[in-house]
Amino acid sequence: MTKRTKDEVWTTYDLGVSTALLCKGFELLSLDKKNPKKALFYFRKEAGIDDTVKDYFADKLKVKARSFFDHLKALKNTLYSV
Repeated sequence: MTKRTKDEVWTTYDLGVSTALLCKGFELLSLDKKNPKKALFYFRKEAGIDDTVKDYFADKLKVKARSFFDHLKALKNTLYSV
């Protein structure tokens, strides 16, 4: 990943919230798989990302089920590929 400031990226280890962010159109910049037990997801920090995450954890976020599944499957493929 290109060096970016903390003001330009939003990070999480959470697969569910990462999937939800993708469903809402936020850009995944990269993921760090250095730790074999967990991956760090890097998203472009954009307006609304913090509110989207809050809504996700408050169980208020609405996404299309098929979109969620497709994005989850794509993330898992990326995580488990060599």
